[in-house]
Amino acid sequence: MALQIKELRTIEDMVAQIHTIRFLYPNLSLEKYETFLAEMLPHNYIQIAVFEDNICLGLTGCWSATKLWTGKYLEIDNFVVNPEYRSKGIGKMLTDYVDKKAIELNCSSIVLDAFTGNFGAHRFYYNQGYAPRGFHFVKILDEKKLTV
Repeated sequence: MALQIKELRTIEDMVAQIHTIRFLYPNLSLEKYETFLAEMLPHNYIQIAVFEDNICLGLTGCWSATKLWTGKYLEIDNFVVNPEYRSKGIGKMLTDYVDKKAIELNCSSIVLDAFTGNFGAHRFYYNQGYAPRGFHFVKILDEKKLTV
């Protein structure tokens, strides 16, 4: 069967793919995931997923918003491909779809965060046309509330 790409727009559809999100956040509980999604969905959050035979091979969240420096933009959040399917074009399918989605939404740009030590992700994003534009500074207020 061919690969299919789908937009996931409901908590139920997203929660059904928690096993894929757990490649990023192994200790993420179902309850915490549902709570976070309930807070995120009203802010234009969707997930885009690649399936083969109804099995999710990779997904990314994204949402659109507006900032003064960029105008309307699309932000990629929680980009993950099942480790068994990496380097098989799944990530490229996702970024190509995100590109089209951003154009459809009339966005000026696409933004994302990648942890500083995640060199594989850096290489992948460079190859997809992304480049660092600044630093994303973080001040942790309560470590116990973090997912990672």
